[in-house]
Amino acid sequence: QVQLVESGGGLVQAGGSLRLSCAASGRTSSSRAMGYFRQAPGKEREFVASISWSGSSTTYADSVKGRFTISRDNVKNTVYLQMNSLKPEDTALYFCAAAAAIFGSRTDRQLEYAYWGQGTQVTVSS
Repeated sequence: QVQLVESGGGLVQAGGSLRLSCAASGRTSSSRAMGYFRQAPGKEREFVASISWSGSSTTYADSVKGRFTISRDNVKNTVYLQMNSLKPEDTALYFCAAAAAIFGSRTDRQLEYAYWGQGTQVTVSS
């Protein structure tokens, strides 16, 4: 089992930055690809970013490329999402997720994630 706890959300003005953290617990948490997803009110949950278990490979949604950076520290069992140049359309509940597979690559497919955090709210004002 893997437990995930997100933190770092908040209210920020457009153009500002936030860093989300996802603390993972469980024996195999550092051996799984991790991802961030988000869900805005009235919209479906969508992929934001993913990182392989080793941290050597990442992938991003087109809407956040060049602005967001995902990273991980496997010693601390923590994944980070650095969000810069935030826009009002980035406002959403952000979820951290851990892949079902061990030693897998990064993936943007929600069905490949077995464990989810409770979410942290990010609100960007214009």
